[in-house]
Amino acid sequence: MNNFPFLSILTLLPLVGAIVVAAIPRSKGELAKRVALVWSLAVLVLSIVMWIAFKIGGDRFQFRESYAWIPTWDARFTFAADGIALVMLMLIAILMPVVILASWHDVDQSNRSAPTYFALLLAFEFTMIGVFSAADIFLFYVFFEVMLIPMYFIIGSFGGQRRQYAAVKFFLYSLVGGLFMLAAVIGLWVVGGHTFDFNHLLASASQIDQNTARWLFLGFFVAFAIKAPFFPFHTWLPDAGGAAPAGAAALLVGVMDKVGTFGILRYCLPLFPEASRWFAPAALVLAVIGILYAALLAIGQNDLKRLVSYTSIAHFGFIGIGIFAFTTQGGTGSVLYMVNHGLATGLLFIVVGMLVARRGSNLVSDFGGAGKAMPVMAGVLLFAGLASLALPGTAPFISEFLVLIGTFTVHSVYAVIATAGIILAAAYVLWMVQRTTQGTPNPALAEVPAMSRDITLREKVVVAPLILLLLLLGFYPKPVTDVINPAVQATMHDVGTTDPGPSAVANGKVAR
Repeated sequence: MNNFPFLSILTLLPLVGAIVVAAIPRSKGELAKRVALVWSLAVLVLSIVMWIAFKIGGDRFQFRESYAWIPTWDARFTFAADGIALVMLMLIAILMPVVILASWHDVDQSNRSAPTYFALLLAFEFTMIGVFSAADIFLFYVFFEVMLIPMYFIIGSFGGQRRQYAAVKFFLYSLVGGLFMLAAVIGLWVVGGHTFDFNHLLASASQIDQNTARWLFLGFFVAFAIKAPFFPFHTWLPDAGGAAPAGAAALLVGVMDKVGTFGILRYCLPLFPEASRWFAPAALVLAVIGILYAALLAIGQNDLKRLVSYTSIAHFGFIGIGIFAFTTQGGTGSVLYMVNHGLATGLLFIVVGMLVARRGSNLVSDFGGAGKAMPVMAGVLLFAGLASLALPGTAPFISEFLVLIGTFTVHSVYAVIATAGIILAAAYVLWMVQRTTQGTPNPALAEVPAMSRDITLREKVVVAPLILLLLLLGFYPKPVTDVINPAVQATMHDVGTTDPGPSAVANGKVAR
């Protein structure tokens, strides 16, 4: 079954769906929604089959396909997936039908085209699957850049206030990062034997001059740091997340930003091991600053969607310290964090979107006591917030714990400082929930009829799978960690690092 062209079909399927949905007349918006939903479910089914076919303990890269493209440059349509890519592909497949269902009425109250909006969502899914499936660096770069286009139009055409400013800022930041990557891709092709194939480049990585490798690492790292985003390249995210429709924001922060951390794990660390170790102290400092800085900014936000965007910047700091700790626990925790953050923040953005749609405002100050009229909705918001701050029993707790313990064994200072971010997370999440749903009801809410409507059946169907997965992976993450571990171990081997041995105390001295 490993010979079946899973990845090429999985990549092209949403593109075909986008074309079909875009061809539906604007007057048939309901049909466009149904077709988009069914198409996304087909992608989910194929992803589940691929997950079952993946052999844990088998080859590092599976489902490999390669087709001729540009022979002069030795660029090919090459697809392959390791455990890290596989869990991200599964995350995309799970979130997309949820987002489509959550966005069902996003364009109903405007003059915007429903077929166009849902076609753009499917086109975005096509580019996201492509970027995680690519095993040719030039093909990865193409998907890395093309994925900007559907999100640019989603934000700019279907977003809220300041949507055009946010869309342009998002596009320009990502485009600048892409230019750094393009320079690094060209340089890697020159020094790597005139090939873009990842396996060939990996085999010849040790032959790259040390100084050259550091410059190439920096080119890739800047592009990925902007995409993630890491501090201080983060300023585009609160604007984009605040302006984008809630469902699209869930994809933007829940999946698209993971391209940055995925790129560091897939390309920076294995291809430039010495440079990765050399830059690690600076990367750890930036990650820790991002945790504390973004958490403090989140506390002061009055805009719900911007608040959630800032929390994500803090979470990416945790992912960063796990990656650059160069331990198996830290690396596995980071990849698991990427998945769990996508589920938790996706749920939080979607629930915030439901509240905003009812109130007609993003501002926390326009709510207050809303939970008295919508107790179930308030409960879901509380759960999403608690999952986001990594409450024990929810999936993010496992990943955050692995990151911190994997970092503490080699960089105890960074781990201790990062732990302060957990305290700040409790502050901004609980304050948001308290100001939004608790306390004396805001008198203005009585003038908004929609605020008296608790969660609907469609909304229950939207949030139920994410809540279930967050609880399931919070108590039993083994199915995911079993897939992730071999890929992380192979990456750490490429970097040339080993996990520290257990400590023992003998004659009053610590020995390893």
